[in-house]
Amino acid sequence: MENYPSILLENVVKELSKLPGVGKKTAVRFALHLLKNEEVEAENLGNAILKFRSEVSYCNVCKNICDGEVCEICNSPKRDSSIICVVENVADVMAVENTGQFGGLYHVLGGVISPMNGIGLNDLEITSLIQRVQNGGVKEIILALSPDMEGDTTALYIYRKLAPFDIEVSTIARGISVGDTLEYADEITLGRSIVNRIKYTA
Repeated sequence: MENYPSILLENVVKELSKLPGVGKKTAVRFALHLLKNEEVEAENLGNAILKFRSEVSYCNVCKNICDGEVCEICNSPKRDSSIICVVENVADVMAVENTGQFGGLYHVLGGVISPMNGIGLNDLEITSLIQRVQNGGVKEIILALSPDMEGDTTALYIYRKLAPFDIEVSTIARGISVGDTLEYADEITLGRSIVNRIKYTA
């Protein structure tokens, strides 16, 4: 059992340790850092978090997070709108962007099919993806989902839904180890996987 000299410290540590990858020791370091520095630092952090949580929105096109109705990627005339990279979450968009190897658009599903976790088809942005294809102008869909059972199941479902359309469906090359998630893949491996993508087959 942890011994805290202050209930206020204990409460901050409790909340910080709820964040992914933050244990209690790290949470204590964060809390004491905020206490040691100027009060304005804590205020700025708190205000930034509150503003982010209350004002951030989701792109009407790709479902990525953004500050307005449409994200900067979808709005950019420099992006190839004929290629859509389908990813599980926002962190995966950031991971692919950091490779510098992809110049198309994205579509964020908001998860993968996972009955064990209570995530079904209606919980994902698959219908909106099919609608984008139906609207025309799309030549290729890249299924950049994590190479595990849930990712493969989701990819197969999307592939079958796209079968009626005259487009190419590819998947990232298996430079990503089976069972790994895109978010934690190194940029070189992920970049090569995008560049060397292969045609998707069921």
